[in-house]
Amino acid sequence: MASQDWFEKDFYKTLGVSPDADDAEIKKAYRKLARANHPDQHPGDEAAEQRFKDIGEAYQVLSDAESRNEYDAVRQMAAGGARFTAGAGGPGGGAGGFEDLFSAFGGGGPAGGQRVRYSTGGPGGQQMGGEDLEDILRMFGAAGGGGGFGGAGGGFGGQPGFGPGGAGPRQAPPQRGENLDAQVTVGFHQAMAGDKATVRQADGQTTTIKVPAGVKDGQRIRLKGRGHPSPTGGPAGDLMITVHVRPHEVYRREGDDLVLDLPVTFAEAALGAVVSVPTWDGQSVKVKVAPGTPSGRRLRLRGRGAPTKNGAGDLLAEVHVTVPTDLTDAQREAVETLRAADESDPRADLATRAAS
Repeated sequence: MASQDWFEKDFYKTLGVSPDADDAEIKKAYRKLARANHPDQHPGDEAAEQRFKDIGEAYQVLSDAESRNEYDAVRQMAAGGARFTAGAGGPGGGAGGFEDLFSAFGGGGPAGGQRVRYSTGGPGGQQMGGEDLEDILRMFGAAGGGGGFGGAGGGFGGQPGFGPGGAGPRQAPPQRGENLDAQVTVGFHQAMAGDKATVRQADGQTTTIKVPAGVKDGQRIRLKGRGHPSPTGGPAGDLMITVHVRPHEVYRREGDDLVLDLPVTFAEAALGAVVSVPTWDGQSVKVKVAPGTPSGRRLRLRGRGAPTKNGAGDLLAEVHVTVPTDLTDAQREAVETLRAADESDPRADLATRAAS
């Protein structure tokens, strides 16, 4: 929304960007300045609070294409601190005169050819012949054939922004505050069970959150309204927290399933056995290893995996047959007897399959 003080405020300078800066540059500059001048960082500092408000006002105007077009048009009209005087041939009636501005916008001047005086200094602020500037601007909007300078577009130089028929400037809706990003690292069991964790933000503030049970590594948690406040009275942004889960020595995660390596002896794998499998919550479950179970086979324990909103995943026990390294004489004799009795060749078709 156009404002009288736009003639005196340099929003580009406030944000430290050039007039041809793109949206990304403007947003980056605003976020950096807003974080540095946030009132929470300078409690009781009225100057910092004012800087924060100025930064928010500048971003509100420059981040909206329609408002920025209006602002740039106002700055062009006020370029060089121009003064406009009444009377034909009077001071200011030349190249910098008010009629030239009307000509630039496609019109010959105010109704009846009367000139008005504009001055940025002195008591009373920005006035045109004793009239309030916004009233004058609305008058121009009503006089033009299309609701603005040049007779079309509803704004300066055909730019949108002022309502047709002198309806006055349109109020931009309040903008939402920027989101804040933060990270937190939790242990495996803390992630499985769900627990409280302390999040330290970039500005040094801390927030305690409840980690949902079964949270995954890299999962993001949103805390609504805990981000940057709005510079224009709108809702605050959100705090976006990325959760990192430390790897565990025994368990690894595959989706909602947990996987562990289950060591078994050669005899247990060959003859079959019932063995205990530990679960993440400190319990243990008996599982049957079938005779002749090879290494790599997975035994599924349903509902013993990572908890989720729709139930828990499964626990997969991956069998790994251990080979003894220090055999007693009796063990060696038993293994040699087994070898002598075993006439099978597990590599019989290996060469054929390798050549195909």
